[in-house]
Amino acid sequence: MNFVFLSPHFPPNYRHFCIRLRQLGVSVFGLADEPYDQLHPELVSSLTEYYRVHDMHQYDELLRALGYFTYHYGKIDRLDSLNEYWLETEARLRTDFNIFGISTKEIQGIKRKSQMKKIFMKAGVPVARGQIVHRLADGKRLIQEIGYPVVAKPDIGVGAARTYKIHSPEELQQFFSEKPPIDYIIEEFIQGTICSFDGLTDHEGKLVFYTAHEYSSGVMEAVNQDLNIYYYSLRQLPQDLEEAGKCVLKSFDVRERFFHFEFFRDAQNKLVALEVNMRPPGGLTTDMFNYANDIDIYRQWANIIAYDKFTEDYSRKYHCAYIGRKSNREYAHTHLQILSAYERFMVHHEPISGVFSTALGDYGYLVRSPDMADIHEIANYIQTTA
Repeated sequence: MNFVFLSPHFPPNYRHFCIRLRQLGVSVFGLADEPYDQLHPELVSSLTEYYRVHDMHQYDELLRALGYFTYHYGKIDRLDSLNEYWLETEARLRTDFNIFGISTKEIQGIKRKSQMKKIFMKAGVPVARGQIVHRLADGKRLIQEIGYPVVAKPDIGVGAARTYKIHSPEELQQFFSEKPPIDYIIEEFIQGTICSFDGLTDHEGKLVFYTAHEYSSGVMEAVNQDLNIYYYSLRQLPQDLEEAGKCVLKSFDVRERFFHFEFFRDAQNKLVALEVNMRPPGGLTTDMFNYANDIDIYRQWANIIAYDKFTEDYSRKYHCAYIGRKSNREYAHTHLQILSAYERFMVHHEPISGVFSTALGDYGYLVRSPDMADIHEIANYIQTTA
């Protein structure tokens, strides 16, 4: 089997996907613009060959790279980056080279929030009221129906980038005067907590691994208000979240992929669909899968790719939490005090890449415990400011 991995060096923990594929006998080809000598040694050893392009945004360069791999090694069987940013590029390359997976025909439904809404509603899952709005007058008419505050976000966007909460006619007018020349969707603001339904499917779309997470605050708030954030896995999934997640999974026909579905839980304890992401949850969440279940999700994903088998049992033995700290504030407890106080719960900690740090913080801690009370106590200790 030949697998082309786009941008295999980022995020850094994704090198383990390449390593596990190679261990199972798959030929793994790296394609990126990163200098070869700056790749992690473990990644280098897992690659059959690495093709460096000048600019990943130049599609002709990617075409030449895939043509090279095909000429020298035969048909490409799979292509992926497991990264939201490259979904459209991947789909285009798969279509041009007849590779299994999401194609250009399917990409709009999993990239455009307006299209996601239609599929959510078809699946019977409630959504926030809203629509794509191009002009100020249209925005005013919509808000007459749904009221302030509203959220304005790119119809195609990653995370909470260029997302705004609008409270008044003055802010609405300012938004339209500064709006970038792209499609924006405006929808009602849902007051509540964010939760996710996350997992992995096999070649036929069968759910082979799934879990759920809850967030201390929304990513939009973490970015726009510069808040610290933490989130944690659940040991017992709420029945309504599991049912909604499975309905959405079926509607989007997710095959041989990770997925990350986001929902609001509103003040009346009702779920409202937010968006779908056809890739693993971001940051260190794949490592959280492992620590919460004592499994190797990197190997199991590779097993699905190579043999269409998921071979480990899992029981959600622990809650695993990511707890972030931003460096622009002074904290009550030092890094060393944190490690000393909670050594038996601490499973990993590391600096966070600048791309993710706006939302997740500049330094992240992974802790686990079977008891949710421990998770909240540790998060409070880590994030309390001086």
